[in-house]
Amino acid sequence: MTEGLPAARSAYPGERLGLPERGPGSLAPMGRRLAALMIDWLIAYGLAALAMAFGLFSQRVLSTAVLVVWLVLGLVAVRLFSFTPGQLVLGLQVAAVDGRVPVGLGRLAVRGVLVAMVIPALFTDVDGRGLHDRLSGTAVIRR
Repeated sequence: MTEGLPAARSAYPGERLGLPERGPGSLAPMGRRLAALMIDWLIAYGLAALAMAFGLFSQRVLSTAVLVVWLVLGLVAVRLFSFTPGQLVLGLQVAAVDGRVPVGLGRLAVRGVLVAMVIPALFTDVDGRGLHDRLSGTAVIRR
């Protein structure tokens, strides 16, 4: 009779998802994910600033341009390679954990928009996955 009892805790983050405890394929720690995000954001900022220097838009819309470049960069890179440039540098990748492979553009777009809103990424589960990963059926893992 286990009804109403809380589910047993996992021995390590990612166990419930069938991921290994450590090494390739294990869930990436929050610090590395944040560092990868910062690298990607700096790349997007540089590309947007370069486009602004060529007169493609004014400085008034620079922050919006950075966000759009970051979103497109993430969509294209993760769809083609399963990682963003920042994730490549830090040895991470985005993987589907729900059996639906490959991660499609629709799921990646939802994931990107939720990360851009910041708040969903702050709500994590016992595995450390943010709401954006739970809703898109993905996880950031070590390569």
